[in-house]
Formats: sequence, structure tokens, C-alpha cells
Amino acid sequence: METKEQLKEERDKIVKGLEEAYRKLVEFKKAKNSPLVVVRNGEIVEIDPNDVQPTISYKRNQD
Repeated sequence: METKEQLKEERDKIVKGLEEAYRKLVEFKKAKNSPLVVVRNGEIVEIDPNDVQPTISYKRNQD
């Protein structure tokens, strides 16, 4: 069975990968001048990629 430390390391790698995927998506949308399509309050909306941050960091409370 995996220890808490191993699970934390895996979680951190997954979060880092998701952050990198988000950064690449925003860069791609800016290059193509294409809107980001998201769901906000249950509605589908388009966002100008120039209006969003190219990076975002996930912060989690320590266990």
C-alpha cells in the first residue's frame, strides 16, 4: 500500500501537469485568436483568451 508521502507526490505531479496543460491551452487560444469555452454558473460562455492569466497555481490546505 502506498504511503501518504507517495500519494502526496503523485497528487503534486498530477496538479503540475494540469497547470502546464492549462498554460499551453491559453497560449494556443491566444495564438489562434480563439475564445476559451467554459461553463460558468451552469451556462456555456466564451472568454477572450487575452482576458485570462496564462498561469494559475493550485493551492491546497496541508493535510
